[in-house]
Amino acid sequence: MKYVTAAEKDAFFEGVAGASAQAVWCALATVRGRGASAEPRVRMVHPTWEGDVLWLATGPGTPKAKQLAENPHVDIQFQVAPPGFVHIMVRGTAELCMDDATRQHAWDALDYDLTDFFPGGPTDPNYVAIKITPTRVEHSEMFGSLNKRVWRAT
Repeated sequence: MKYVTAAEKDAFFEGVAGASAQAVWCALATVRGRGASAEPRVRMVHPTWEGDVLWLATGPGTPKAKQLAENPHVDIQFQVAPPGFVHIMVRGTAELCMDDATRQHAWDALDYDLTDFFPGGPTDPNYVAIKITPTRVEHSEMFGSLNKRVWRAT
């Protein structure tokens, strides 16, 4: 395993974004509840990298939004099919963004047409932007067994 230096960070995240884009979908894990009653929840999402930040969209009343409001810690896993079996794992903190400026920014950053889900555009009251700020990102091949590189927030 190799740790990514500050000088390598931008190139690392460019590679992560390129590999992640090949995955189309990824799994987002959240936690429902706290303490002994806490339960993990996993769902498929389609986030987009912008530098070292991940953006995705949801509705304000979804279980995902409710869970993130209660506990913002997330794990995300991208798995790219053969031949490289690229594996991206992201651990971070989610922020539900409901102000118009941030929702517009995320709308423009996301790499698919959100109007299929939110026909009112970036000010649709049913649209919430989610900003994921990573604390750890792992990029590897063959399900994590080859060429593992890890970036950690300082």
